[in-house]
Amino acid sequence: MNSFKYLKPKLFSVMKNYTKEQCLKDIIAGLIVAVIALPLSIALAIASGVNPEQGLYTAIIAGFFISFLGGSRVQIGGPTAAFVVIIYGIIAEHGIAGLTVATLMAGVMLILMGLFHFGDLIKFIPKTITIGFTLGIAMGIVVGQVKDFLGLSMGAVPAEFVGKLVAYGQNIKSISFVTLGIGVLAILIQVFWPKVSKKIPGSLIAILVTTLLVVIFKLPVKTIGDLYTIKAGLPSFTMPSISLSLIREMILPAFTIAILAAIESLLSAVVSDGMTGSKHKSNAELVAQGVANFMSALFGGIPATGAIARTAANVKNGGRTPVAGMVHAFTLLLILLFLMPYASYIPMSCLAAILIIVGYNMSGWRICVRMVKTAPKSDIAVLIITFLLTLFFDLVIAIEFGMVLAAFLFLKRMSDIAEVRQWTYKGISDDDKLSEEVDLKYVPKNAVVYEIFGALFFGAANVFTNFEHGEGKNVLIIRMRNVPAMDISGLEVLEEILETCQKRGLTLILSHVNEQPYHVMEKAGFIEKIGRENICENIDASLERAEKLGQIWIYKVKFM
Repeated sequence: MNSFKYLKPKLFSVMKNYTKEQCLKDIIAGLIVAVIALPLSIALAIASGVNPEQGLYTAIIAGFFISFLGGSRVQIGGPTAAFVVIIYGIIAEHGIAGLTVATLMAGVMLILMGLFHFGDLIKFIPKTITIGFTLGIAMGIVVGQVKDFLGLSMGAVPAEFVGKLVAYGQNIKSISFVTLGIGVLAILIQVFWPKVSKKIPGSLIAILVTTLLVVIFKLPVKTIGDLYTIKAGLPSFTMPSISLSLIREMILPAFTIAILAAIESLLSAVVSDGMTGSKHKSNAELVAQGVANFMSALFGGIPATGAIARTAANVKNGGRTPVAGMVHAFTLLLILLFLMPYASYIPMSCLAAILIIVGYNMSGWRICVRMVKTAPKSDIAVLIITFLLTLFFDLVIAIEFGMVLAAFLFLKRMSDIAEVRQWTYKGISDDDKLSEEVDLKYVPKNAVVYEIFGALFFGAANVFTNFEHGEGKNVLIIRMRNVPAMDISGLEVLEEILETCQKRGLTLILSHVNEQPYHVMEKAGFIEKIGRENICENIDASLERAEKLGQIWIYKVKFM
Protein backbone atom coordinates (compact mmCIF):
# COMPACT_ATOMS: atom_id res chain seq x y z
CA MET A 1 0.00 0.00 0.00
CA ASN A 2 2.93 2.35 0.64
CA SER A 3 3.69 2.37 -3.07
CA PHE A 4 0.34 4.07 -3.67
CA LYS A 5 0.76 6.77 -1.01
CA TYR A 6 1.44 9.25 -3.77
CA LEU A 7 -2.13 8.70 -5.01
CA LYS A 8 -3.78 9.44 -1.66
CA PRO A 9 -6.16 12.39 -2.08
CA LYS A 10 -5.36 15.54 -0.13
CA LEU A 11 -8.86 15.56 1.34
CA PHE A 12 -8.07 12.53 3.51
CA SER A 13 -4.94 14.05 5.00
CA VAL A 14 -6.16 17.62 5.63
CA MET A 15 -9.30 16.49 7.44
CA LYS A 16 -7.27 15.15 10.39
CA ASN A 17 -6.86 18.65 11.82
CA TYR A 18 -9.98 20.23 10.35
CA THR A 19 -11.62 22.97 12.43
CA LYS A 20 -15.00 24.70 12.49
CA GLU A 21 -13.31 28.01 11.66
CA GLN A 22 -11.71 26.56 8.54
CA CYS A 23 -14.98 24.88 7.58
CA LEU A 24 -16.74 28.27 7.63
CA LYS A 25 -13.96 29.81 5.51
CA ASP A 26 -14.17 26.94 3.00
CA ILE A 27 -17.96 27.32 2.71
CA ILE A 28 -17.69 31.07 2.06
CA ALA A 29 -14.89 30.55 -0.48
CA GLY A 30 -16.89 27.78 -2.21
CA LEU A 31 -19.97 30.03 -2.51
CA ILE A 32 -17.93 32.90 -3.98
CA VAL A 33 -16.15 30.63 -6.46
CA ALA A 34 -19.53 29.17 -7.53
CA VAL A 35 -20.74 32.68 -8.35
CA ILE A 36 -17.60 33.21 -10.43
CA ALA A 37 -17.94 29.82 -12.14
CA LEU A 38 -21.63 30.25 -13.06
CA PRO A 39 -21.32 32.72 -15.97
CA LEU A 40 -18.03 31.20 -17.12
CA SER A 41 -19.44 27.67 -17.26
CA ILE A 42 -22.40 28.79 -19.37
CA ALA A 43 -20.27 30.97 -21.66
CA LEU A 44 -17.62 28.30 -22.17
CA ALA A 45 -20.23 25.65 -22.97
CA ILE A 46 -21.87 27.80 -25.63
CA ALA A 47 -18.50 28.80 -27.11
CA SER A 48 -17.57 25.11 -27.29
CA GLY A 49 -20.67 24.34 -29.35
CA VAL A 50 -22.73 22.53 -26.65
CA ASN A 51 -25.82 23.47 -24.63
CA PRO A 52 -25.45 25.95 -21.72
CA GLU A 53 -26.37 23.45 -19.02
CA GLN A 54 -23.54 21.13 -20.12
CA GLY A 55 -21.07 23.67 -18.81
CA LEU A 56 -22.72 23.45 -15.40
CA TYR A 57 -22.79 19.63 -15.58
CA THR A 58 -19.04 19.75 -16.06
CA ALA A 59 -18.41 22.23 -13.25
CA ILE A 60 -20.57 20.19 -10.85
CA ILE A 61 -19.44 16.64 -11.64
CA ALA A 62 -15.83 17.23 -12.66
CA GLY A 63 -15.43 19.98 -10.06
CA PHE A 64 -16.56 17.61 -7.29
CA PHE A 65 -14.26 14.72 -8.25
CA ILE A 66 -11.24 17.00 -8.80
CA SER A 67 -11.65 18.30 -5.24
CA PHE A 68 -12.63 14.95 -3.69
CA LEU A 69 -9.83 12.87 -5.22
CA GLY A 70 -7.26 15.53 -6.16
CA GLY A 71 -3.70 15.99 -5.02
CA SER A 72 -4.14 19.71 -4.34
CA ARG A 73 -5.71 21.32 -1.28
CA VAL A 74 -7.38 24.16 -3.16
CA GLN A 75 -7.77 23.15 -6.82
CA ILE A 76 -11.07 24.21 -8.42
CA GLY A 77 -11.96 22.19 -11.50
CA GLY A 78 -14.41 22.68 -14.31
CA PRO A 79 -14.63 23.77 -17.96
CA THR A 80 -11.85 26.15 -19.00
CA ALA A 81 -11.17 28.43 -21.92
CA ALA A 82 -8.23 26.29 -23.03
CA PHE A 83 -10.61 23.58 -24.25
CA VAL A 84 -12.99 25.80 -26.24
CA VAL A 85 -11.21 25.68 -29.58
CA ILE A 86 -10.44 21.96 -29.23
CA ILE A 87 -14.01 20.96 -28.29
CA TYR A 88 -15.50 23.10 -31.05
CA GLY A 89 -13.27 21.41 -33.62
CA ILE A 90 -14.09 17.89 -32.35
CA ILE A 91 -17.84 18.54 -32.47
CA ALA A 92 -17.59 20.08 -35.94
CA GLU A 93 -15.86 16.95 -37.26
CA HIS A 94 -17.16 14.10 -35.10
CA GLY A 95 -20.30 15.42 -33.37
CA ILE A 96 -21.26 15.10 -29.69
CA ALA A 97 -20.73 11.33 -29.76
CA GLY A 98 -17.13 11.86 -30.83
CA LEU A 99 -16.58 14.40 -28.05
CA THR A 100 -18.01 12.02 -25.44
CA VAL A 101 -15.78 9.15 -26.54
CA ALA A 102 -12.73 11.43 -26.71
CA THR A 103 -13.40 12.72 -23.18
CA LEU A 104 -13.82 9.16 -21.84
CA MET A 105 -10.55 8.12 -23.48
CA ALA A 106 -8.81 11.23 -22.17
CA GLY A 107 -10.02 10.32 -18.69
CA VAL A 108 -8.47 6.86 -18.97
CA MET A 109 -5.23 8.37 -20.33
CA LEU A 110 -5.01 10.79 -17.40
CA ILE A 111 -5.56 8.00 -14.87
CA LEU A 112 -2.76 5.99 -16.50
CA MET A 113 -0.53 9.08 -16.51
CA GLY A 114 -1.02 9.37 -12.76
CA LEU A 115 -0.45 5.67 -12.09
CA PHE A 116 2.79 5.70 -14.12
CA HIS A 117 4.13 8.91 -12.53
CA PHE A 118 3.78 11.09 -15.61
CA GLY A 119 3.07 14.01 -13.31
CA ASP A 120 6.81 14.25 -12.72
CA LEU A 121 7.48 14.60 -16.46
CA ILE A 122 5.20 17.56 -17.20
CA LYS A 123 7.88 19.88 -15.80
CA PHE A 124 10.06 19.06 -18.83
CA ILE A 125 7.71 20.94 -21.17
CA PRO A 126 9.47 24.28 -21.77
CA LYS A 127 7.77 27.48 -20.72
CA THR A 128 8.08 28.80 -24.28
CA ILE A 129 5.78 26.01 -25.48
CA THR A 130 3.14 26.54 -22.76
CA ILE A 131 3.15 30.29 -23.39
CA GLY A 132 3.00 29.75 -27.16
CA PHE A 133 0.01 27.40 -27.18
CA THR A 134 -1.78 29.40 -24.44
CA LEU A 135 -1.50 32.53 -26.60
CA GLY A 136 -2.72 30.56 -29.62
CA ILE A 137 -5.72 29.19 -27.72
CA ALA A 138 -6.55 32.66 -26.36
CA MET A 139 -6.42 34.16 -29.84
CA GLY A 140 -8.69 31.36 -31.12
CA ILE A 141 -11.21 32.04 -28.33
CA VAL A 142 -11.35 35.77 -29.00
CA VAL A 143 -11.76 35.31 -32.77
CA GLY A 144 -14.47 32.72 -32.14
CA GLN A 145 -16.64 35.32 -30.36
CA VAL A 146 -16.82 37.84 -33.22
CA LYS A 147 -20.15 36.54 -34.58
CA ASP A 148 -22.05 36.88 -31.29
CA PHE A 149 -20.24 40.05 -30.22
CA LEU A 150 -21.09 41.89 -33.45
CA GLY A 151 -24.46 40.18 -33.94
CA LEU A 152 -23.58 38.99 -37.47
CA SER A 153 -26.35 37.31 -39.47
CA MET A 154 -24.58 34.18 -40.68
CA GLY A 155 -24.65 30.42 -40.40
CA ALA A 156 -22.41 28.20 -38.31
CA VAL A 157 -18.93 29.53 -37.68
CA PRO A 158 -16.19 27.36 -39.28
CA ALA A 159 -13.89 25.51 -36.90
CA GLU A 160 -10.67 26.57 -38.66
CA PHE A 161 -9.06 29.90 -37.79
CA VAL A 162 -8.69 31.10 -41.38
CA GLY A 163 -12.21 29.87 -42.18
CA LYS A 164 -13.57 32.03 -39.34
CA LEU A 165 -11.83 35.15 -40.66
CA VAL A 166 -13.09 34.57 -44.20
CA ALA A 167 -16.68 33.97 -42.99
CA TYR A 168 -16.62 37.14 -40.85
CA GLY A 169 -15.33 39.19 -43.75
CA GLN A 170 -18.11 37.92 -46.00
CA ASN A 171 -20.83 38.81 -43.46
CA ILE A 172 -19.42 41.97 -41.88
CA LYS A 173 -22.16 44.13 -43.44
CA SER A 174 -24.80 42.36 -41.34
CA ILE A 175 -23.40 43.80 -38.09
CA SER A 176 -26.00 44.78 -35.42
CA PHE A 177 -24.95 47.98 -33.63
CA VAL A 178 -27.40 47.36 -30.77
CA THR A 179 -25.81 43.96 -30.16
CA LEU A 180 -22.35 45.52 -30.41
CA GLY A 181 -23.38 48.19 -27.88
CA ILE A 182 -24.49 45.53 -25.37
CA GLY A 183 -21.20 43.67 -25.88
CA VAL A 184 -19.11 46.82 -25.38
CA LEU A 185 -21.07 47.64 -22.22
CA ALA A 186 -20.40 44.12 -20.89
CA ILE A 187 -16.67 44.57 -21.50
CA LEU A 188 -16.59 47.97 -19.80
CA ILE A 189 -18.38 46.59 -16.73
CA GLN A 190 -15.86 43.75 -16.43
CA VAL A 191 -12.94 46.15 -16.79
CA PHE A 192 -14.11 48.75 -14.25
CA TRP A 193 -16.21 46.74 -11.78
CA PRO A 194 -13.16 45.45 -9.78
CA LYS A 195 -12.64 49.07 -8.65
CA VAL A 196 -16.05 48.86 -6.96
CA SER A 197 -15.85 45.32 -5.55
CA LYS A 198 -13.45 42.41 -5.92
CA LYS A 199 -15.67 39.94 -4.09
CA ILE A 200 -18.43 39.84 -6.72
CA PRO A 201 -17.12 39.02 -10.22
CA GLY A 202 -17.56 41.61 -12.95
CA SER A 203 -18.83 38.94 -15.33
CA LEU A 204 -21.86 38.32 -13.08
CA ILE A 205 -22.64 42.04 -12.87
CA ALA A 206 -22.28 42.32 -16.66
CA ILE A 207 -24.81 39.50 -17.12
CA LEU A 208 -27.30 41.06 -14.68
CA VAL A 209 -27.06 44.58 -16.16
CA THR A 210 -27.19 43.60 -19.85
CA THR A 211 -29.95 41.04 -19.30
CA LEU A 212 -32.13 43.63 -17.53
CA LEU A 213 -31.51 46.16 -20.31
CA VAL A 214 -32.45 43.69 -23.04
CA VAL A 215 -35.57 42.45 -21.18
CA ILE A 216 -36.86 45.86 -19.99
CA PHE A 217 -36.30 47.73 -23.25
CA LYS A 218 -37.00 44.68 -25.45
CA LEU A 219 -33.83 45.27 -27.44
CA PRO A 220 -33.34 43.32 -30.69
CA VAL A 221 -30.47 41.27 -29.29
CA LYS A 222 -30.19 37.49 -29.52
CA THR A 223 -30.29 35.72 -26.16
CA ILE A 224 -29.41 32.19 -25.04
CA GLY A 225 -33.12 31.29 -25.20
CA ASP A 226 -33.27 32.29 -28.88
CA LEU A 227 -30.62 29.73 -29.81
CA TYR A 228 -30.78 27.02 -27.13
CA THR A 229 -33.37 25.08 -25.18
CA ILE A 230 -32.19 25.20 -21.59
CA LYS A 231 -32.79 22.16 -19.41
CA ALA A 232 -33.04 22.47 -15.66
CA GLY A 233 -32.65 19.41 -13.48
CA LEU A 234 -30.10 16.71 -12.80
CA PRO A 235 -27.94 15.39 -15.63
CA SER A 236 -28.77 11.89 -16.81
CA PHE A 237 -26.36 8.99 -17.12
CA THR A 238 -25.60 8.22 -20.77
CA MET A 239 -23.37 5.49 -22.06
CA PRO A 240 -22.35 6.30 -25.66
CA SER A 241 -22.18 3.70 -28.37
CA ILE A 242 -18.50 2.94 -28.85
CA SER A 243 -17.01 1.29 -31.90
CA LEU A 244 -13.42 0.38 -32.74
CA SER A 245 -13.41 2.74 -35.70
CA LEU A 246 -14.60 5.65 -33.54
CA ILE A 247 -11.92 4.88 -30.94
CA ARG A 248 -9.24 4.98 -33.65
CA GLU A 249 -10.58 8.30 -34.92
CA MET A 250 -10.64 9.85 -31.45
CA ILE A 251 -7.18 8.79 -30.22
CA LEU A 252 -5.50 12.04 -31.24
CA PRO A 253 -8.29 14.34 -29.96
CA ALA A 254 -8.35 12.35 -26.70
CA PHE A 255 -4.58 12.72 -26.38
CA THR A 256 -4.93 16.46 -26.96
CA ILE A 257 -7.53 16.75 -24.19
CA ALA A 258 -5.45 14.62 -21.80
CA ILE A 259 -2.22 16.55 -22.36
CA LEU A 260 -3.91 19.94 -22.03
CA ALA A 261 -5.81 18.84 -18.91
CA ALA A 262 -2.60 17.54 -17.36
CA ILE A 263 -0.58 20.67 -18.15
CA GLU A 264 -3.21 23.18 -17.08
CA SER A 265 -4.19 21.36 -13.88
CA LEU A 266 -0.58 20.95 -12.74
CA LEU A 267 0.25 24.56 -13.61
CA SER A 268 -2.74 25.64 -11.54
CA ALA A 269 -1.60 23.40 -8.68
CA VAL A 270 1.89 24.93 -8.79
CA VAL A 271 0.44 28.45 -8.70
CA SER A 272 -1.78 27.58 -5.73
CA ASP A 273 1.18 25.98 -3.91
CA GLY A 274 2.96 29.30 -4.14
CA MET A 275 -0.08 31.09 -2.71
CA THR A 276 -0.71 28.70 0.19
CA GLY A 277 2.78 27.41 0.99
CA SER A 278 1.61 23.81 0.53
CA LYS A 279 2.77 21.09 -1.87
CA HIS A 280 0.48 19.19 -4.22
CA LYS A 281 0.71 15.54 -5.30
CA SER A 282 1.05 15.73 -9.07
CA ASN A 283 0.21 12.10 -9.81
CA ALA A 284 -2.81 12.05 -7.49
CA GLU A 285 -3.98 15.19 -9.27
CA LEU A 286 -3.73 13.46 -12.66
CA VAL A 287 -5.74 10.48 -11.43
CA ALA A 288 -8.42 12.84 -10.10
CA GLN A 289 -8.49 14.72 -13.41
CA GLY A 290 -8.92 11.40 -15.21
CA VAL A 291 -11.82 10.27 -13.02
CA ALA A 292 -13.41 13.73 -13.29
CA ASN A 293 -13.29 13.75 -17.09
CA PHE A 294 -14.54 10.17 -17.31
CA MET A 295 -17.52 10.92 -15.06
CA SER A 296 -18.20 14.24 -16.78
CA ALA A 297 -18.50 12.49 -20.15
CA LEU A 298 -20.92 9.88 -18.71
CA PHE A 299 -23.26 12.60 -17.42
CA GLY A 300 -23.32 14.87 -20.47
CA GLY A 301 -20.43 17.15 -19.56
CA ILE A 302 -17.40 18.32 -21.51
CA PRO A 303 -13.65 18.09 -20.77
CA ALA A 304 -12.50 19.71 -17.55
CA THR A 305 -9.28 20.63 -15.81
CA GLY A 306 -7.98 22.79 -12.99
CA ALA A 307 -9.03 26.41 -13.48
CA ILE A 308 -6.21 28.78 -12.47
CA ALA A 309 -8.39 31.90 -12.01
CA ARG A 310 -11.07 30.09 -9.97
CA THR A 311 -8.42 28.32 -7.89
CA ALA A 312 -6.73 31.67 -7.14
CA ALA A 313 -10.12 33.16 -6.17
CA ASN A 314 -10.68 30.21 -3.84
CA VAL A 315 -7.36 30.82 -2.07
CA LYS A 316 -7.89 34.60 -1.83
CA ASN A 317 -11.28 34.08 -0.18
CA GLY A 318 -9.98 31.73 2.51
CA GLY A 319 -10.35 28.28 0.94
CA ARG A 320 -7.65 25.95 2.24
CA THR A 321 -9.08 22.43 1.82
CA PRO A 322 -10.91 20.43 -0.87
CA VAL A 323 -14.15 21.14 1.02
CA ALA A 324 -14.30 24.55 -0.70
CA GLY A 325 -14.26 22.93 -4.14
CA MET A 326 -16.98 20.49 -3.12
CA VAL A 327 -19.12 23.36 -1.78
CA HIS A 328 -18.61 25.15 -5.11
CA ALA A 329 -19.91 22.07 -6.96
CA PHE A 330 -22.93 21.68 -4.64
CA THR A 331 -23.83 25.39 -5.00
CA LEU A 332 -23.79 25.12 -8.79
CA LEU A 333 -26.05 22.06 -8.50
CA LEU A 334 -28.64 24.13 -6.62
CA ILE A 335 -28.41 26.87 -9.25
CA LEU A 336 -28.88 24.27 -11.98
CA LEU A 337 -32.01 22.90 -10.27
CA PHE A 338 -33.74 26.16 -9.36
CA LEU A 339 -32.34 29.14 -11.33
CA MET A 340 -31.36 27.75 -14.73
CA PRO A 341 -34.54 28.85 -16.63
CA TYR A 342 -33.58 32.50 -16.05
CA ALA A 343 -30.37 31.95 -18.04
CA SER A 344 -32.40 32.00 -21.28
CA TYR A 345 -32.61 35.81 -21.03
CA ILE A 346 -28.82 36.34 -21.06
CA PRO A 347 -27.66 38.18 -24.25
CA MET A 348 -25.26 36.24 -26.44
CA SER A 349 -23.11 39.34 -26.95
CA CYS A 350 -22.62 39.54 -23.18
CA LEU A 351 -21.34 35.97 -23.07
CA ALA A 352 -19.07 36.77 -26.02
CA ALA A 353 -17.74 39.78 -24.10
CA ILE A 354 -17.05 37.60 -21.06
CA LEU A 355 -15.06 35.16 -23.20
CA ILE A 356 -13.15 37.99 -24.88
CA ILE A 357 -12.01 39.14 -21.44
CA VAL A 358 -11.18 35.53 -20.49
CA GLY A 359 -9.12 35.16 -23.67
CA TYR A 360 -7.33 38.45 -23.00
CA ASN A 361 -6.50 37.46 -19.42
CA MET A 362 -5.25 33.98 -20.32
CA SER A 363 -3.17 35.15 -23.30
CA GLY A 364 -0.26 36.28 -21.14
CA TRP A 365 0.71 38.79 -23.83
CA ARG A 366 2.83 40.80 -21.39
CA ILE A 367 4.95 37.73 -20.67
CA CYS A 368 5.22 37.12 -24.42
CA VAL A 369 6.43 40.67 -25.06
CA ARG A 370 8.96 40.44 -22.25
CA MET A 371 10.20 37.09 -23.51
CA VAL A 372 10.55 38.36 -27.07
CA LYS A 373 12.64 41.28 -25.77
CA THR A 374 14.89 39.30 -23.45
CA ALA A 375 14.96 35.61 -24.42
CA PRO A 376 17.47 33.99 -26.81
CA LYS A 377 16.41 33.79 -30.45
CA SER A 378 15.99 30.02 -30.23
CA ASP A 379 13.41 30.37 -27.42
CA ILE A 380 11.57 33.07 -29.35
CA ALA A 381 11.45 30.78 -32.39
CA VAL A 382 9.91 27.95 -30.32
CA LEU A 383 7.31 30.32 -28.86
CA ILE A 384 6.27 31.80 -32.21
CA ILE A 385 6.15 28.46 -34.03
CA THR A 386 4.10 26.86 -31.22
CA PHE A 387 1.72 29.82 -31.28
CA LEU A 388 1.23 29.67 -35.08
CA LEU A 389 0.80 25.87 -35.14
CA THR A 390 -1.81 26.08 -32.37
CA LEU A 391 -3.66 28.81 -34.22
CA PHE A 392 -3.62 27.31 -37.71
CA PHE A 393 -3.47 23.56 -36.98
CA ASP A 394 -4.03 22.03 -33.54
CA LEU A 395 -2.52 21.69 -30.10
CA VAL A 396 -1.05 18.19 -30.58
CA ILE A 397 0.98 19.26 -33.63
CA ALA A 398 2.03 22.43 -31.80
CA ILE A 399 3.27 20.59 -28.70
CA GLU A 400 4.93 17.78 -30.68
CA PHE A 401 6.75 20.12 -33.07
CA GLY A 402 7.55 22.57 -30.27
CA MET A 403 9.07 19.82 -28.08
CA VAL A 404 11.16 18.44 -30.95
CA LEU A 405 12.37 21.90 -31.92
CA ALA A 406 13.13 22.84 -28.30
CA ALA A 407 15.06 19.59 -27.83
CA PHE A 408 17.16 20.16 -30.96
CA LEU A 409 17.88 23.76 -30.02
CA PHE A 410 18.88 22.65 -26.51
CA LEU A 411 21.27 20.08 -27.96
CA LYS A 412 22.68 22.78 -30.23
CA ARG A 413 23.32 25.04 -27.23
CA MET A 414 24.95 22.17 -25.34
CA SER A 415 27.22 21.42 -28.27
CA ASP A 416 28.12 25.11 -28.66
CA ILE A 417 29.36 25.40 -25.08
CA ALA A 418 31.32 22.15 -25.22
CA GLU A 419 35.05 22.72 -25.55
CA VAL A 420 38.51 21.31 -24.91
CA ARG A 421 41.26 23.42 -23.34
CA GLN A 422 44.92 22.52 -23.20
CA TRP A 423 46.70 23.33 -19.96
CA THR A 424 49.56 25.80 -20.13
CA TYR A 425 52.83 24.04 -19.32
CA LYS A 426 54.46 25.19 -16.10
CA GLY A 427 57.78 23.87 -15.03
CA ILE A 428 59.13 24.13 -11.47
CA SER A 429 61.22 27.20 -12.20
CA ASP A 430 58.67 29.04 -14.33
CA ASP A 431 57.84 32.62 -13.53
CA ASP A 432 54.37 33.04 -11.95
CA LYS A 433 53.45 35.93 -14.20
CA LEU A 434 50.97 33.84 -16.19
CA SER A 435 47.30 34.67 -16.21
CA GLU A 436 45.45 34.01 -12.96
CA GLU A 437 42.79 32.19 -14.95
CA VAL A 438 45.27 29.44 -15.88
CA ASP A 439 45.29 26.48 -13.52
CA LEU A 440 48.91 26.65 -12.34
CA LYS A 441 49.98 23.15 -11.49
CA TYR A 442 53.30 21.54 -12.19
CA VAL A 443 52.94 19.46 -15.35
CA PRO A 444 55.66 16.88 -16.05
CA LYS A 445 57.49 17.55 -19.31
CA ASN A 446 56.49 14.12 -20.62
CA ALA A 447 52.74 14.86 -20.27
CA VAL A 448 50.06 16.84 -22.07
CA VAL A 449 46.94 17.87 -20.13
CA TYR A 450 43.59 18.66 -21.68
CA GLU A 451 40.38 19.57 -19.85
CA ILE A 452 36.95 18.87 -21.28
CA PHE A 453 34.00 21.18 -20.54
CA GLY A 454 30.43 20.09 -21.24
CA ALA A 455 28.49 16.89 -21.83
CA LEU A 456 30.31 14.33 -23.96
CA PHE A 457 27.40 13.39 -26.25
CA PHE A 458 26.63 12.86 -29.93
CA GLY A 459 25.94 16.53 -30.61
CA ALA A 460 29.33 17.64 -29.35
CA ALA A 461 31.48 14.55 -29.96
CA ASN A 462 33.38 16.09 -32.88
CA VAL A 463 34.64 18.88 -30.59
CA PHE A 464 36.62 16.41 -28.51
CA THR A 465 38.63 14.72 -31.27
CA ASN A 466 41.30 17.37 -31.85
CA PHE A 467 44.03 16.53 -29.36
CA GLU A 468 47.63 17.52 -30.13
CA HIS A 469 49.98 15.10 -28.42
CA GLY A 470 53.27 16.86 -29.20
CA GLU A 471 56.81 15.51 -29.56
CA GLY A 472 58.67 14.05 -26.64
CA LYS A 473 55.51 13.14 -24.73
CA ASN A 474 54.42 9.73 -23.53
CA VAL A 475 51.32 10.63 -21.43
CA LEU A 476 48.02 12.24 -22.39
CA ILE A 477 45.86 13.35 -19.43
CA ILE A 478 42.21 14.22 -20.01
CA ARG A 479 40.57 15.96 -17.07
CA MET A 480 36.83 15.16 -16.97
CA ARG A 481 35.55 16.83 -13.81
CA ASN A 482 33.39 19.17 -15.93
CA VAL A 483 31.82 16.35 -17.93
CA PRO A 484 28.48 15.63 -16.18
CA ALA A 485 27.20 13.08 -18.68
CA MET A 486 28.29 10.95 -21.61
CA ASP A 487 26.53 8.83 -24.22
CA ILE A 488 27.73 6.09 -26.56
CA SER A 489 29.00 8.65 -29.10
CA GLY A 490 31.17 10.21 -26.42
CA LEU A 491 32.48 6.77 -25.47
CA GLU A 492 33.39 6.10 -29.09
CA VAL A 493 35.40 9.33 -29.11
CA LEU A 494 37.35 8.17 -26.05
CA GLU A 495 37.96 4.79 -27.70
CA GLU A 496 39.33 6.56 -30.81
CA ILE A 497 41.61 8.68 -28.61
CA LEU A 498 42.81 5.56 -26.75
CA GLU A 499 43.51 3.79 -30.05
CA THR A 500 45.50 6.79 -31.34
CA CYS A 501 47.46 6.97 -28.08
CA GLN A 502 48.34 3.27 -28.29
CA LYS A 503 49.60 3.69 -31.87
CA ARG A 504 51.82 6.61 -30.83
CA GLY A 505 53.09 4.97 -27.67
CA LEU A 506 51.22 7.25 -25.27
CA THR A 507 49.48 6.30 -22.05
CA LEU A 508 45.97 7.75 -21.72
CA ILE A 509 44.98 8.88 -18.21
CA LEU A 510 41.49 10.05 -17.29
CA SER A 511 41.17 12.37 -14.32
CA HIS A 512 38.11 12.92 -12.09
CA VAL A 513 35.55 10.88 -14.04
CA ASN A 514 32.04 11.60 -12.76
CA GLU A 515 29.56 8.90 -11.82
CA GLN A 516 27.44 8.74 -14.98
CA PRO A 517 30.35 8.69 -17.48
CA TYR A 518 32.12 6.09 -15.29
CA HIS A 519 29.10 3.76 -15.43
CA VAL A 520 28.97 4.11 -19.23
CA MET A 521 32.67 3.22 -19.48
CA GLU A 522 32.35 0.32 -17.07
CA LYS A 523 29.34 -1.17 -18.84
CA ALA A 524 31.09 -1.01 -22.21
CA GLY A 525 34.32 -2.54 -20.87
CA PHE A 526 36.34 0.63 -21.51
CA ILE A 527 37.77 0.63 -17.97
CA GLU A 528 39.54 -2.67 -18.66
CA LYS A 529 40.83 -1.39 -22.02
CA ILE A 530 42.42 1.72 -20.57
CA GLY A 531 43.43 0.03 -17.30
CA ARG A 532 41.96 0.86 -13.91
CA GLU A 533 45.28 2.35 -12.80
CA ASN A 534 44.82 5.01 -15.50
CA ILE A 535 41.49 6.22 -14.09
CA CYS A 536 42.63 8.67 -11.41
CA GLU A 537 40.55 10.26 -8.69
CA ASN A 538 41.82 13.81 -9.27
CA ILE A 539 44.30 15.84 -11.28
CA ASP A 540 47.04 15.61 -8.62
CA ALA A 541 46.92 11.81 -8.72
CA SER A 542 46.96 11.95 -12.53
CA LEU A 543 50.06 14.21 -12.61
CA GLU A 544 51.76 11.95 -10.09
CA ARG A 545 51.16 8.92 -12.27
CA ALA A 546 52.32 10.82 -15.35
CA GLU A 547 55.59 11.71 -13.61
CA LYS A 548 56.22 8.05 -12.67
CA LEU A 549 55.52 6.98 -16.24
CA GLY A 550 57.93 9.69 -17.41
CA GLN A 551 60.73 8.35 -15.21
CA ILE A 552 60.15 4.82 -16.51
CA TRP A 553 60.17 6.14 -20.06
CA ILE A 554 63.46 8.03 -19.56
CA TYR A 555 65.02 4.92 -18.04
CA LYS A 556 63.97 2.83 -21.04
CA VAL A 557 65.36 5.42 -23.47
CA LYS A 558 68.75 5.56 -21.70
CA PHE A 559 69.37 1.91 -20.94
CA MET A 560 67.44 -0.06 -23.51
